[in-house]
Amino acid sequence: MRAPGPAGGLTVRTRILATLLALTALALGFSGATAYWLTYRQVDERIDDDLLESLSELETLAASGVDPVTGDPFSSAEEVVVAAIQLDVPASHEGVIGLRTGKSPLVSQQAVEVHLEDDAAFVEAVTPLLGADHAMLRTISTATTDYRALVAPVAALGEASGATAASEPAALVLAYDRVAEHAETQAVFRSYAYVALAALVVTGVVGWLLAGRLLRPIRVLARTAQTIGETDLSARIPESGNDDLTHLSRAFNAMLDRLEGSFDAQHRLLDDVGHELRTPLTIVRGHLELMDPADPADTAETRHLALDELDRMHRLVDDLVTLATVGQPDFVRPAPVELGRLTDDVLDKARPLGDRTWLVDSRTDARTLADAQRLTQAWLQLAANAVKFSAPGSVIAIGSRTNHDGSRVRLWVRDEGIGIAPEEVERIFERFARGEQDGQRREGSGLGLAIVSAIADGHGGEVTVDSVPGRGSTLSVVIPVRPVPDADADGVDRFGPAGGRRGGGTPYGPVPPPARTAASPLTAPTPDLPPANRPVPLPPAHHDQPAQGTPHTEGRTAP
Repeated sequence: MRAPGPAGGLTVRTRILATLLALTALALGFSGATAYWLTYRQVDERIDDDLLESLSELETLAASGVDPVTGDPFSSAEEVVVAAIQLDVPASHEGVIGLRTGKSPLVSQQAVEVHLEDDAAFVEAVTPLLGADHAMLRTISTATTDYRALVAPVAALGEASGATAASEPAALVLAYDRVAEHAETQAVFRSYAYVALAALVVTGVVGWLLAGRLLRPIRVLARTAQTIGETDLSARIPESGNDDLTHLSRAFNAMLDRLEGSFDAQHRLLDDVGHELRTPLTIVRGHLELMDPADPADTAETRHLALDELDRMHRLVDDLVTLATVGQPDFVRPAPVELGRLTDDVLDKARPLGDRTWLVDSRTDARTLADAQRLTQAWLQLAANAVKFSAPGSVIAIGSRTNHDGSRVRLWVRDEGIGIAPEEVERIFERFARGEQDGQRREGSGLGLAIVSAIADGHGGEVTVDSVPGRGSTLSVVIPVRPVPDADADGVDRFGPAGGRRGGGTPYGPVPPPARTAASPLTAPTPDLPPANRPVPLPPAHHDQPAQGTPHTEGRTAP
């Protein structure tokens, strides 16, 4: 299956290649133009240097006053020009002539590539400079070519003898054909342009192949995304290498793992909810169909059973609503909490849960920013679980203690019940997971420990389990201790003993009291457990001391 390209637009591969070619062409063009300009200037500078060197030789010749060919002294400026022409060896693309008043130009008898005397426009342009008082460089353009010329009147030479200076004016003219000089440079850079064009083509081909190879994970990602449906999230992108695209593939696969897990959890949730609600509805329907309206006893019994099943469904819906609020900003409402007072309050609320010996292992005096109601809800849920899986009269102890540096606090419930098998430790925190005893599943919605785990996560903490099958379990909520301001500016402590503000609000600013909903821990029902049938032994007078003969433990099962 081929992923469709963008409608009416260019593919990423094409845009990458176009950008690469544009940058490459710009780089080649800029470097070529810069090199051509520098070379062009160097050629012009070399021409000027050669002409100035010839001027220096002419000045030396005029200053000597002697014709080196005949050995006779110069008697006129014309003789100086003739001697200079005879001694000069024209370079490539260079020409030389001598100018005289009213006469044709003097020419060299040597092989010369550029015949200046044949270009009448050039001769006409330099003739007016015959009487100049100094030598000069000129760029002269004619129909034939462009010249870079030196016009050196003998009379203007500072070292000329009096005889030559007083004679008829004459001048030496040297000129280079600039077009011919630059033709070589232009030929080189034409070759450079061909090479650059070939390099651009090679770059385009290699770039197209390389871009296709680099973007292959993205195409695979697109195809994988198209194959993913609501019922199949198993497709994954192959991971190879350690580059950015590999990291993208790895992140996409991780996202698919999370989505697959979420969908699986959603399907399990729907299946479990359907099962949990279908059972009581079936029971109620069956009893109503079999009920004898004329029999008051049967009617009362059926009514009691129906209300009991409806209460069970109500508790299930309450727990589901509580779990639905996990992750929302108001799921946990931090406020100052005195953990010692909270420990005492939870013990008092836990006593009616069952006929057990209720004790306090440890009691911390630390304060922290936390949601006292949510912590109470989690603590009581752990206590209810301990009652469910322990024998009447056995010890259930709660406790609170900070670690060695005071950065974390542990809130635990310890029991002497049946314990938890190691392979069941992770599963008990899943939704609708229920414990078993003697092969029989325990009653309950299977959401209690999931709520406890969500509350711990909401506080930035975790739930730990320490259990020995047959001897008991210790379940702990471990949360970080967050600093609490001691008092307001007027020195009056505004916080109640167990948590919350006496004057309303939270440590983050005043807020109205939360409305009581089905998900609120204030109205969420306590797990349906039988009330105590006999007096419950009370702990010692001071809750921060362990009961007589009971080991002072934290997070461990009592032997």
